[in-house]
Amino acid sequence: MAVRSTPKIRALLIDISGTLLIGSTPTQGAVQALAELRRCGFPFRFCSNTSKESTSVLQKRMLDAGFDMQTGESQELWTSLKAVQSLIRSRGLRRPYFLLSESAKDECISAGMYEPDVPYDAVIVGLAPTSFDYDHLNSAFRILVGEHDSQKRCDEDPKASIPLIALHKARYIESSGHGLALGPGPFVAALENATEREAEVLGKPSKAFFQTVIESLDCEGHDSEGCIAVIGDDIQTDLGGGAIDLCLWRILVKTGKYRPGDESRDGVYPPDEVCDSFADFVDRLLSAHVARPSKQ
Repeated sequence: MAVRSTPKIRALLIDISGTLLIGSTPTQGAVQALAELRRCGFPFRFCSNTSKESTSVLQKRMLDAGFDMQTGESQELWTSLKAVQSLIRSRGLRRPYFLLSESAKDECISAGMYEPDVPYDAVIVGLAPTSFDYDHLNSAFRILVGEHDSQKRCDEDPKASIPLIALHKARYIESSGHGLALGPGPFVAALENATEREAEVLGKPSKAFFQTVIESLDCEGHDSEGCIAVIGDDIQTDLGGGAIDLCLWRILVKTGKYRPGDESRDGVYPPDEVCDSFADFVDRLLSAHVARPSKQ
C-alpha cells in the first residue's frame, strides 16, 4: 500500500468497539491518549454502531474503563441508536418490530409513542444474539411481506410500506476473549434476500450518519481548515461508504477485529493510514499538531 502524506487534520471521529475498547477492556494506551486529546482541546466525536446495549450502558462501560467522557444527552457521543430514535420521531413510527437487546429496545421506544395495539410498521435490526432464531426472524419476514397476524386487519397494503431498517450491517465483530463473532449483517442479509428488498442502514458507514456527526462539529465553530479524520478497526464498516464519499482521512488500527491483510483485501478501498493502535495514532496526530506552525 502506497504511503500518503498525512494532511492537516482538524477533527477526529472515533470508533469505540475494537478501537478504544474490546469488551470492557481499553486497548493499550487508549485511556491516556483520549485524555491527552481532551487536554489539548483537539475536537473529536465518538461514532459507535454499538447496538447490543443502550447508550447509557455504553457510557457507563467507558467510564468504568477509565475514559473521561461526557454523560447524558451529549453531543460528543453519536450512535446508531440515536439515529434510530431520530428516524422513529421523524417518520412517526408507532410500532416497530425490534430485533434489539432489551436495553437498546427500551431506549428506542422512549423516543416515541409506542402503541402495542396497532400493526407493526417497521422492522429494526441491530446486534441481538438472543433474537436471531427462526421464530424472531420469521416474524420479521412475515411483517415485511405483510402477512403477520397484526396486519390482517389493516386496510392498506402493508407490504409496500414496511421498511427494513438496520443499525449497521457489520458481518462480524470482535467478541471479548472469544475472537470474532457474527454481527447483525448476515441476519439483515437473510431478510433482504427473503423479501427482495434492501435494508436502510442508519449507522456507519452511511453518508448521512457521518454528515450528522460532522455538522455537530461545525455548529461549535471549530477550525474549518484541514480535513476530518475517522479511525476504526473495521475497514468496511468504520472506514467505507460515506467515509470515502465525504473524503475523510481514514485510519485503520490493528486492534479489535483487525486481522493481518485487512487493508489490502480484494474489494476494499485501502485506508489512508494504518496504525498499531488508537494511542499510536494520537501520538502521531498531536506531535504533528504541535509542530505545525499556526496560521498568522
